[in-house]
Amino acid sequence: MHTTPEASAHRSEETITLPVEGMTCTACQARIQSALQREPGVNQADVNVMLANATVRFDPAQLTPGRLVEVIEATGYGASLPVENRSAIDEQSARDVAQQDEYRELRFKAVVTGILGVVAMLLSMPMMTGAAHGNGASPLVGWTLLALAVFVMSWTGRHFYQRAWIAFRHHSADMNTLVAVGTGAAFLYSVVATAMPGLFTSRGLAPDSYFEAVILIIAFILAGNTLEARAKRNTSTALRALAQLQPATARVMRDGAEIDLPIDAVTAGDEVLVRPGERIAVDGEVFWGESTADEAMLTGESLPVPKRAGDRVIGGTINGTGALRIRATTLGADSVLARIVQLMRDAQGSRAPIQRLADRISGIFVPVVISLAITTFVVWYLAADQAPAVRAFAASVAVLIIACPCAMGLAVPTAVMVATGRGAALGILIKGGEALQRSGDVDTVVLDKTGTVTEGAPAVTEIVLAPAGQFDEDELLVLAAALEAASQHPIAAAVVQSAKNRRLVVPPASQFQSITGQGITGIADGHAVLVGNAALLKQWSVDVAPLSIQATTLATQGRTTVYVAIDGALAGLLAIADPVRTSTPAAIARLRALGLDVVLLTGDQQATADAVARAVGIATVIAGVLPEGKVAEIERLQRAGKVVAMVGDGINDAPALARADIGIAMGGGTDVAVEAADIALMRADLGGVADAIELSRRTMRTMRQNLFWAFAYNVIGIPIAAGVLYPSTGLLLSPVIASAAMALSSVSVVTNSLRLKAG
Repeated sequence: MHTTPEASAHRSEETITLPVEGMTCTACQARIQSALQREPGVNQADVNVMLANATVRFDPAQLTPGRLVEVIEATGYGASLPVENRSAIDEQSARDVAQQDEYRELRFKAVVTGILGVVAMLLSMPMMTGAAHGNGASPLVGWTLLALAVFVMSWTGRHFYQRAWIAFRHHSADMNTLVAVGTGAAFLYSVVATAMPGLFTSRGLAPDSYFEAVILIIAFILAGNTLEARAKRNTSTALRALAQLQPATARVMRDGAEIDLPIDAVTAGDEVLVRPGERIAVDGEVFWGESTADEAMLTGESLPVPKRAGDRVIGGTINGTGALRIRATTLGADSVLARIVQLMRDAQGSRAPIQRLADRISGIFVPVVISLAITTFVVWYLAADQAPAVRAFAASVAVLIIACPCAMGLAVPTAVMVATGRGAALGILIKGGEALQRSGDVDTVVLDKTGTVTEGAPAVTEIVLAPAGQFDEDELLVLAAALEAASQHPIAAAVVQSAKNRRLVVPPASQFQSITGQGITGIADGHAVLVGNAALLKQWSVDVAPLSIQATTLATQGRTTVYVAIDGALAGLLAIADPVRTSTPAAIARLRALGLDVVLLTGDQQATADAVARAVGIATVIAGVLPEGKVAEIERLQRAGKVVAMVGDGINDAPALARADIGIAMGGGTDVAVEAADIALMRADLGGVADAIELSRRTMRTMRQNLFWAFAYNVIGIPIAAGVLYPSTGLLLSPVIASAAMALSSVSVVTNSLRLKAG
């Protein structure tokens, strides 16, 4: 059971997510949520029609999860307890199976009902053509149509009436209410006309029946539900694709032999073998072999990433041409893949603020429509000069059918689902509908420098030899690295790594001494070595004048410089810098092209920050700012009316990420759960920021289009169904056409949302 205990001083609380079956619109969602919240012991309930689940926070001392299932079932929908210890990936597979089963059942019922509807139409044609108003039609035809209607209403359309009745018992109404009232009224009218035609003819009315309309209305609504189920299934494409990356087995060394084990049987610390071209089975660390890994499905990175001993690999990615041996680290629900799937599912279940508008309107829509249908009936009955009862009846049924607010309920959730899926395909994890909506309003992007604009890993960029020096670049670097290997300073790591990159052998150092704020001294390979600033070398009577001009020039370019003296003579100068990411200038240009103000915010010195800003095309620089100062700068921009997105590495910048309107964390491929951020980039590329903002803007446009057409459809369709155009044009809307239009409106909303998958 997926329950999460949350102890407090006065009571304990658990959270459980229950699968729910049978929801078709936000009215269904609202009814279940209301029933759960009325139950004593329930602290909070959130029901999601798109994810088909209910997340409930409850007091276990007052009720059990089984009771929650009973509450949901009492509202007319199916529910079950979650499977214990099921991972996010297994959960997705189960959801896929359930969605497929629902789609197949709806499709079968729609096809059968459609065929019966055609048969009913053919049988009804003599009556429709006016060949007989009860005279030319065989009573057998009427009773046959009645039998067909009973069959459809009691089998393929049964759930509409069951749920409408349950809603009535709970003093509420939803889409099922509209369908049940509309078709039920048509059915009862037709039964009376068939069984007692004299009741009509004695009053000068034709005993027309609407059995074929009842069958066709149900057929169209089922067809619409089928198309919706298929479209909703397609919105989970990205989630399904991620879940399917997980291999079923792993090749593991056990007792000196290679064996294939189910993925669930692999434990942390196991030695896992990965052959060329295979999908990597689990998260782990390479301890033997060299290869590359295609991580595009997880990070969006198009180029294979080199892997060698000491590198991390992610389960589900594809190994390149080399064999690897890895040590399994994180498994199951803690793996990167499972965490991403869970994050995406949580995001898809969240609501965008714009959803509240649709929810408010949907909540009052059904009672208003029923009132309009009654008004329509009364007006037509009083005003029609011919067959007023028949016309009043047809018009009111059309109003009931065409007014179904399904499209309104689907307008926002489908766009959120598709957009978060598209974001994942681009290597962008968007933590919910609210973050998605706010991102579209951003007008200022604030960038941290280190690890965001730059690589975040200082490196030796230049080696300048002294004019009278006796050592070449490699010799100078080796001796400097020998001393730096004993230092903990970030610059030391850059020097040592530079020597490794040149495949140089670094000797051990002796008599190492660190002089705070100046540098280090020691003996390496028989030479007395000094590495540090001018003050250090001056103490040892070493003249740095031959390289002072070069040092000044490099400093203005944003480099940190250190002098190297060997055996009492100046040997050279090392310039260290945090290189700008190659993709940064293009990403900055994209952000500016989107009309955004870009600001560089850093704790580095002004000269270094200015140099980096010039290199990447940023005009506004705020330098020398501590982490708390970054928060103040964000607040200052917000007070100036800016909507601010802060982009950082998610660690030192966490306070600023949390304070900004949108926090965007740069990831290194695995750091996807940065709690302070609203959006996490799976790869270290600022282009993801532009992608996220563009996707947000497109999504908001899609949501507004969906809501506009959903509202417009009802605003236009209901008056036409009521017959307002009849006096001037003679136009009336058949209930059958109304049901087809209602189904198509929902499908059009979902289809419009699916366009977000492209581009």
